[in-house]
Amino acid sequence: MLTAARVLAENNFGDTRTGGLAGPMGLFLIVVLAVATVFLIRNMNSRLRRLPDRFPGQPGVGDAERAEAVVLDLTQTVGTEESSGSAPSAVHQDINRQSAP
Repeated sequence: MLTAARVLAENNFGDTRTGGLAGPMGLFLIVVLAVATVFLIRNMNSRLRRLPDRFPGQPGVGDAERAEAVVLDLTQTVGTEESSGSAPSAVHQDINRQSAP
């Protein structure tokens, strides 16, 4: 019976004390990942600094205010009229013509 207990208690997974490479290898991988992250962040910041303040065709500040005023005006116009049919009214047709490119 004593031999059965020894067989069951035996370490069948190999000797875990020899070599001891898991700790240093883990530290090495963590350091490599940290250095790579620092270089990626620096590269991203340098690319963002090179971007222009405005891109061609981008609406300016005044354009956004005008677009907001037009939207407010259109919602007030549409909200005040009631249509009693499926055909669009003259106001809706004008709005569609103005918003078409």
